[in-house]
Amino acid sequence: MTTLVLSVVGSDRPGLTRALAAAVLAAEGNWLESRLSRLGGLYVGLVLVEIDPARVEDLRASVRAVDAEGLEVRIAPALEAEDGAGEAVRLSLVGQDRPGIVHQVTGVLSRLEANIESFTTRVSMEPHSGGQLFHMDARLRLPPHLTAADVQAALEEISAEIMVDIALTPAEQE
Repeated sequence: MTTLVLSVVGSDRPGLTRALAAAVLAAEGNWLESRLSRLGGLYVGLVLVEIDPARVEDLRASVRAVDAEGLEVRIAPALEAEDGAGEAVRLSLVGQDRPGIVHQVTGVLSRLEANIESFTTRVSMEPHSGGQLFHMDARLRLPPHLTAADVQAALEEISAEIMVDIALTPAEQE
C-alpha cells in the first residue's frame, strides 16, 4: 500500500466532502486522516489516503471528476514520518491583532530550529473593548538540544514588542 496526500481547494458548498470521499472509495482507497475547513469562503484542506499502488491512476481519474465539479485536488506522495527525537510542546499565544505576529514568532522558532508540526490561527473580537484578538496554537517538536524553557525565554524576548501572552505546555501524545 502507498499513502498519498490530497490537497483540496474550491468554492464551499454542500457535498464536497462526500464527492471527495466517493473519489477515494471508487479507487478502493482508504481515507486515513484529514483536516478540512472553510477558510476565506473557500473549502480547503488535506486528506491522507492509503491505496494500492496499482490503483493510483484510478484515484487520479476519480479526482478529475471532482475537479470538474469545481474542487481543485492535487495528489502528492506522503513521506515516511520521522521519529520526533525532541520534546513535543504546545504553544498558545493571544494578543491584540496586528500585522507581523506570525512572522516574528515563526522567525524565533526557525532560529531555534523548532519544527512546527501543526499550526492554527484565528481572530476574535475582544468582549470588553471590541478590538480584535489574535490567537495562535501550535504543536512544536524541539530539537534534542533545546528545552521548552529555552523556547519560552526566546519568545518572551519578543512578547512585549508584539504585545502578546505566550504559554508553552507539554503536548499530548497524538
